Amino acid sequence: MRTYIITGLVTFAIGLGMGFYTGWVQFPVEYRNSHMCQLSPNYQEEYTLMVARGFQEDGDLQAALERLRPLRVEGKLECDDGRAYSIDNIPDWVQRVTEQKINQGANPDDIRTLVALAEAMGRLTPVMESFR
Repeated sequence: MRTYIITGLVTFAIGLGMGFYTGWVQFPVEYRNSHMCQLSPNYQEEYTLMVARGFQEDGDLQAALERLRPLRVEGKLECDDGRAYSIDNIPDWVQRVTEQKINQGANPDDIRTLVALAEAMGRLTPVMESFR
């Protein structure tokens, strides 16, 4: 009985080792020609929040716009996947994400961060006023 257990553990360890080697060394995942506009909407919103946090730290609106520009879909066939909303106007996108976070009752600190970016882009709406 003891030999079966030891044989089973050794076999399991060898299989596990071969699986890790195959997945990480021999055939690792390679991403090619991926565009930020192909991210799921949740990750696009998270990225927008990260850019807003960066804007909060440095106050550089041009840098924030440059960081958000890869999210644009306009003119990229790879990004035309039939989504209901495409990001063709960055300030409009920031306003939309901010209002959506307010409606969802997200973290107030995150909302204030997004509101600061939206305000810098000239997109402060009445809904956002209370988070200034």
